[in-house]
Amino acid sequence: MPLRSGTAFAPGQFVRHPDRPDWGLGQVQSAVGSRVTVSFENAGKVLVDALVVRLEEIPEADLDSGTAGPRSSARRG
Repeated sequence: MPLRSGTAFAPGQFVRHPDRPDWGLGQVQSAVGSRVTVSFENAGKVLVDALVVRLEEIPEADLDSGTAGPRSSARRG
């Protein structure tokens, strides 16, 4: 489910880039205004403008059930 553009991102949150599925699962590192730094499995750290890219939130429940695809190496726990 897409998030509202430029809002509500928090460090630790898991996301995917809708136009770059090959980047894999990403974890938000920081969010300042519309600038969101995400560490992706296959693309490394990327600065995303959330006013331009509508990152897709991956709920924790999907991570635990395995429906989100491969887990990030940055995954907690």
